Amino acid sequence: MHLMLPVLPLPIVSDADCEKVTAVLLKSRTGEFDLESILFLKLRSLGVHDLGCLGECVNLEKLDLSGNNITNLAPLASLRLLSILNLSANRISSIEPLRSCESLQNLNVAGNIISSIENLHCLGSLRKLENIRLKDNTYNYTNPVCRNVSYRAVVLEMFPNIKVLDGERVVGRGSDLYQLCKDIDDTIKAGLYKNGQLIEHPDCKPWVEDSYWEIKRSNNAIIEEAYKQFNDVLHECRLLNNRATHVISQTERSMSLKKQPKQYAI
Repeated sequence: MHLMLPVLPLPIVSDADCEKVTAVLLKSRTGEFDLESILFLKLRSLGVHDLGCLGECVNLEKLDLSGNNITNLAPLASLRLLSILNLSANRISSIEPLRSCESLQNLNVAGNIISSIENLHCLGSLRKLENIRLKDNTYNYTNPVCRNVSYRAVVLEMFPNIKVLDGERVVGRGSDLYQLCKDIDDTIKAGLYKNGQLIEHPDCKPWVEDSYWEIKRSNNAIIEEAYKQFNDVLHECRLLNNRATHVISQTERSMSLKKQPKQYAI
């Protein structure tokens, strides 16, 4: 006779219990019973201020801690396999522990309190680091260091292997493509106006069908995470497009008002 042991469900952790990262929280969020089995982890906007036992997730590859109250990154020093790290919108002033994250490729620390270029020197030994974000105009995130007039030039000189800084590609074919697209876009916009008036083109159709950009779901965890990141980028693009449209509209309205002849009461 075989006895069937009941499978105990993982404890449910409410957001109110998430100020400190615990093994219970990590297992509840990921469904993993072993912390070393966790590869991807998202603890976004949970009010976390103590990273607790997070350093025990030694095989962690992608980590999102954005929108919390984190100040101390010491537990992250043991995450040697970490490649993507999002620490945006926290209260971080020192990123010194990240010098040990030798696999780090993509780092987002926008929306913190990093005050000087010297605070970034600890990242100099990270040979795989290609993407750094210290400010994000989409969400109005920045750092005090970004106010330095020579900030961009100094950072690029400090990290010659960087390919993307603050969301803008700085080297390689991607930057050439970006400039080419920008030139084409400017040319198209110029052709939409004649004598300062917008020309209507009723026969214009979209290049692709409406469903072209829809993302098909997958059961593969890695592909699923890639889809999530791509959707985040699309969301940022939509926000930027809406903001640009609003600014252009305001500018055109302002210019039209300036061109109107002044009327005097007789």
